This record gives sequence, structure tokens and C-alpha cells, in this order.
Amino acid sequence: MITFTASPAGSFDEVVGRTRAALADEGFGVLSEIDISGTLRAKIGAELDEYLILGACNPPLAHRAIQADPTIGALLPCNVVVRQTAGGVVVDFMDPGVALDLVDDPNIHEVGIEARERLQRVAASLT
Repeated sequence: MITFTASPAGSFDEVVGRTRAALADEGFGVLSEIDISGTLRAKIGAELDEYLILGACNPPLAHRAIQADPTIGALLPCNVVVRQTAGGVVVDFMDPGVALDLVDDPNIHEVGIEARERLQRVAASLT
């Protein structure tokens, strides 16, 4: 599986705020924010429930990965999706262990494992 998921209680905006705080607690900053629902509404008139992609980065982990393989930036940052569903808000986390296993380098593999563990703690803290 390339993602793991949390289904926290709360409104979309509350969950976005809690997700940002939980990411920060694990050393991640949000480098990018992509409002997919707003973009699709503006560009093609499509109506979509709230859908936000947060590009999360843990600087020490990113530095280790880039030092091991400068091309690894194509697999960074770790995407975290906060989306509204009929049943509530869902937070999907890209599994960096799976993504970084695409590179045959034990140093990169270690970074992927550590990033996965940190993001799994973020997911657990949201429920």
C-alpha cells in the first residue's frame, strides 16, 4: 500500500489545523499547500469536496536523503492529503518508505523508514 489513513473527528478546517500541528510535533514543516478543490473549481468549473494536499518536509531527513542521492528530490516532499468525504474528514499519508524504496540505497531506505514512523505517529495522534 502506498498510503495509510486516519479518520479524525472534526470539521475540515479543524483537521487541517490539527494535522499541521501534529506534523510540526514530528519535525515536519509544510512547504507547499495545494487546494485541489479550489483549483479545479477555478480552472474547469468542477465541484469537488474539500481536498487539500500538504507537502510535508522534515529538514534533517530531507538533508540526509539528498546527501545520499541528489536526484531524490523528485520523490520529496511527503504528501499528506486532507479531504472531505460524505462520512467525515480523512487524512491520507504517502508512505515514504514505499516511495524511497524505489531507490536502491540503504541510506535512502533508512530515511524512508524513519519518515514513515514519524508520519505514522502523526496519523495515530489525529484519531
